Amino acid sequence: QVQLVESGGGLVQAGGSLRLSCAASGRTFSSKAMGWFRQAPGKEREFVAAVSWSGDNTYYADSVKGRFTCSRDNGKNTVYLQMNSLKPEDTAVYYCAAAITARITIARHEYNYWGQGAQVTVSS
Repeated sequence: QVQLVESGGGLVQAGGSLRLSCAASGRTFSSKAMGWFRQAPGKEREFVAAVSWSGDNTYYADSVKGRFTCSRDNGKNTVYLQMNSLKPEDTAVYYCAAAITARITIARHEYNYWGQGAQVTVSS
């Protein structure tokens, strides 16, 4: 069983930065890939970024590549999403999720634990 709790969301102006954290409980955290998804009002939940179990490999959606950085600290059971150069279209509820595998995946159905979500609002 893995429990995930996001923090760090908020309101920021366009061009600003935020860092989301996702604290995990459970012994299997360090053996699983972790991902970030987001859901804007009226839209489906979409993949944002993922990091492998070791933190050595990451993958990003094209829409955030070069602006967002996903990382993890297995000693602290925490995953991070550093978001820079934020745009109004980044406004959404952001969810962290634990994958069923150690390798990176972008498929929603391969994530079996989800956090409660953190609101990120970017004003123009």
